[in-house]
Amino acid sequence: MWAPIDVLGSIIEGTASGGCFARHGVASLPRLVPSELTTLSICDLDTGHRSVVSDLPGAIGAREIAAFDRHFHQHPLVRAHGRNPRAMTSRLSDVLPTPTFRGLALYEDYYRAIRIDHVMAVPIHVRKNVIVSFVLNRSRRDFSDCERACLEALRPHLGSLYRLSRAAEGPQAAWGVPPADPATGEAGLTERECEVLRWLSGGKTDRDIAAILGISPRTVHKHLQRIYEKLGVETRTAACARYFFSTTTRPSFT
Repeated sequence: MWAPIDVLGSIIEGTASGGCFARHGVASLPRLVPSELTTLSICDLDTGHRSVVSDLPGAIGAREIAAFDRHFHQHPLVRAHGRNPRAMTSRLSDVLPTPTFRGLALYEDYYRAIRIDHVMAVPIHVRKNVIVSFVLNRSRRDFSDCERACLEALRPHLGSLYRLSRAAEGPQAAWGVPPADPATGEAGLTERECEVLRWLSGGKTDRDIAAILGISPRTVHKHLQRIYEKLGVETRTAACARYFFSTTTRPSFT
C-alpha cells in the first residue's frame, strides 16, 4: 500500500511530464485506498449530465451514463456536494443509510448494473454549476474512516493540481482532455469530432473513446467516418498524421 505522499508524487510526476491528470489520478488513488472502479467525474448541475474518465475503460458505457443522468439530481452525493465550495470527502453511507440507498431507483438502474454497493467521492473542484470529483467504488465492503481521512488529506492538493493542469491546457480545455485545436476547426469538424480525433491521436481504440466520451463504439465509428470525409483522408493513420501536422506546425508564442 502506498503512502499519501507517494500517491500525490506519482500524480504530480505523471502530469508534469505531459500526461493526463485524470488518467494518472484514477490510476494512482487505488494504490492508497483499494477501489474496484475509480473515476474522475465532472457533474454539470445545470444540464444534469455527468462525464467520466475511468481506470477501467468500458466499465461505464453509454447505457450506464444515461441511467446515472436519469437520476442525476436525486443522487445523494451530488445533492450534498453541489454548489458547496466547502464540500469534503464523503461516503454514500455518510449521507444516506445503505438500506435506504439500495431502495432507490438510482441503485437499481445504475449501481446494480455496474455491481457497486459503496461509493466515496473526493470533490476537488466545486464552482457554481460544476462538481469535479474523484470517485472510488467498491462492492460488499464500505470504505473505512481511516480511508476517508487519507483521501480528505489529499483533497486540497488534488484540487490545486487539477486547477494547475487546467491552466496549463488553456481556458478551453476540458478536465483531463486536451484543449481544443483551432487547426482542425478549419476542416469544419464539430467539437465532438475534434474530441474523437484527439483521443484517436492519443492511441485510443474506438471502445476506449466510447467509454471516455460516454457514447457507443458505433457512434465513435460514425464520427470517424465524418472526420475522414472532412479531412480528405481514408485511414485512421492518415487522420492522426493530419492532426499531428496541424498541431506541431502551429506558431508558438513566448
